[in-house]
Amino acid sequence: MIVDVHTHTPTHRGAVPVAERREYDRWRPDRTVRTTNAWADYDEQVAAADVSIVFNIALPDPLAETGIPTDPARVNEATAEFAAADPVRRIGFLSVDPTAPRALEEAERCRVQLGLRGVKLGPNYQRFDPLHPGAFELYAWAQEHGLPILFHQGASPIREAPLRYAHPLTMDEIAIAHPELRIVMAHMGHPWQRDAIVTIRKHPHVYADVSGLAYRPWSFWEALRLASEWGAMGKLLLGSDFPIATTAETIAALRSVDDVVAGSGLPRVPAEEIEAIVHRDALAALGLAREAGA
Repeated sequence: MIVDVHTHTPTHRGAVPVAERREYDRWRPDRTVRTTNAWADYDEQVAAADVSIVFNIALPDPLAETGIPTDPARVNEATAEFAAADPVRRIGFLSVDPTAPRALEEAERCRVQLGLRGVKLGPNYQRFDPLHPGAFELYAWAQEHGLPILFHQGASPIREAPLRYAHPLTMDEIAIAHPELRIVMAHMGHPWQRDAIVTIRKHPHVYADVSGLAYRPWSFWEALRLASEWGAMGKLLLGSDFPIATTAETIAALRSVDDVVAGSGLPRVPAEEIEAIVHRDALAALGLAREAGA
């Protein structure tokens, strides 16, 4: 089974009207990204996955903060509706600003009423300190109810997003305080892959996804070689970051990661470790039960 743990909820149920189409040119170094997508676009671009995890980020102005024009009033409802339309193949995560009033109340509503099964946070985009007491209350709630949290980690092209709020070493402190909380560190914390690797290596329930690296071949190879040398390849999960990349593109980049060092004499990433990432049972790792038929 192939699980894509990192995808964003498409912005439109049906075809995107011409007047509403948006692109963003700072997510990838090689091309612009179409940030408005229909449900059918998602199905096409994530088709290589048997199951995908999908989410939005709770922000006052998602277009300004991420380049994705999500309706801020329906962040969680949009994800819940999309996930419910194909519950065998889609798992929805909720998002809240943990420092906002009634954040836990909203999180509980999303869990109980909307059926969302995990949490997505982007502390740098949402501009909260991930070590804030209010954030720790949300982590404790998620740990109590068995909801994994996927954190944005590492770089961002958004000028106002504080980099220190997305540094992987903050995850070490969160995991120490909440040892049973399942955590996914997005993007292997790029460009701080070393810090992400030593963090996932020491904590049994902390993982990293490989999204955001497929189109940076040297960084991808270096990150995977480091993970292999540190014995942390078993803690890496497949993720595409749709709409920024597709699941198939990410898998192809994994399988060709050694191309960038071909003929150089530099060590290769073991092929069996690559295939293990592609086929890893991320649902079991994150404590998420499979729906019947998955």
